[in-house]
Order: sequence, then structure tokens, then C-alpha cells
Amino acid sequence: MKLMTTVDIERSAWQINYNDRLLLLGSCFSDEIAGKLREYYFNVDANPFGTLYNPISIARHLTDDVVSRYSVIILTLGTAWVYVDKATGEVVDNCQKRPASDFIRRRMTVDEVVNTLEPIIGRHPDTHFILTVSPIRHIKDGLHENNLSKGILLQAVERLTAAYFPSYEILLDELRDYRFYAADLMHPSAQAVEYIWERFADTYLYDASTRQQMSELHQLWLDCHHRMLHPESAEAAAFAERTEAKYSEMKKRYPWI
Repeated sequence: MKLMTTVDIERSAWQINYNDRLLLLGSCFSDEIAGKLREYYFNVDANPFGTLYNPISIARHLTDDVVSRYSVIILTLGTAWVYVDKATGEVVDNCQKRPASDFIRRRMTVDEVVNTLEPIIGRHPDTHFILTVSPIRHIKDGLHENNLSKGILLQAVERLTAAYFPSYEILLDELRDYRFYAADLMHPSAQAVEYIWERFADTYLYDASTRQQMSELHQLWLDCHHRMLHPESAEAAAFAERTEAKYSEMKKRYPWI
């Protein structure tokens, strides 16, 4: 008996490995995936310019100098709605708690999203770009407006020459239940993030040698972040000593950690 709709994802022809330097930009879902990558000691920078929701704000920070530093760039598009500062005519990254009267709110078109991101991707053929649409629902925009916005983003990424990872479809179709959302009913729960991460790893991190390294390094991460019930005990001190020795040994094998 089949009880869920599965999103079919073809494995990528190229893979992420520990030689890559990764940049994740976009909505706060970028931070979720970056957090999972850090648990395995990948070389990751996530939202160094702050959380960015719309394609114009994301593109603004993807200068040629920035892009050239990374081999893999993952962009999470959150919304097609933008806020234009009336005083400057510029799309702002965030409204900085200013009055709504300071801005004009408008929705980007599919062509506008494509024309914003395509030149950047085209100028950097040696950089692997992965696009995804954030599964986080922008309820403050209104449910209908949120769906229109996501639809624009989905149509745009279909036209862009970059890999697409369907995090949006996974949450809405495979995990179609409010138990996979956090208490705010907008963000995915920790369980949902873990599941989407597993699908991502199956798509871009399936090489046997990379998986072996990931297994060893994740255990080290778990040991380093383990909280002892009685931190002042002799047992806790012995565990900390073993973990420090393990870290030193792993550092010799994996100097980037």
C-alpha cells in the first residue's frame, strides 16, 4: 500500500565533496541546510550578508568576486515579492522595521527572476549552482499571494540553466501534514529538515568515499556536541579527554575541520 506521493529526484551527474567550498544564500532555509552540512564538517558559508528572500537581493550580493571564491553555490529563493524603497527606488534586502509607508510592494515576474539570475550563472560555467525554492510559507503575504509567488519562482527556475533541488515539493507533497511544520505552521520542523537533508545527500553526496568520510566526521561532531548529564563527574572528564584526543587524531587526517 502506497501512503505518500514520492518526489522522484535524479542523482546529480556531479557530486559535492570535501574539496568544495560552498556558499548558501537565500531564505532561512539556507541556514537549515548549511547547519546539516556543518555537522559533517563541510566548508560552508551561509548567508554572510544576512537572510535574503527575493532574487534581486540574492543577485545583488553575487558579485563576480564573491562567486569566484566558491565551487558550489546553493540559492534558496523564498519569495517573488519585493519591497522598493520610495526614497531610493531600490529593492531592499529587508525593511529593517521601518514603516510600510516607506516602501512600494510589488511582485516580480517570471521573466524578471530569470533575467536577474541568468547572467550570473552564465558568467561562471565552472561554478556549480543549485537552485531550490524555499518550502517556508510566507503567510504574512496571504496564502493566495504566497502561492502566486512560489509559482513564479518555480517557473523561473525551470528556465534557468542550473541544477534544481525540489525542497518545496518534498515538504508539500511527500510530507503533506502539519506535523512536519514547526509551531508557527510556516517553517519546516526539525524532522522535516532532516528528511529533506537526507534527500539532498542522496542527490549530491552519494560517492562511497565521501560517505565514509561523512560517517566518521559526523560521529566526531556528535561527540564534540554531546552534553553530559553530570558535567562535573569523572566520567564526563574522561569523555572530554577521549573526545579531545579523537579530534586531534582526526585533524591530522582531515586538516580542514
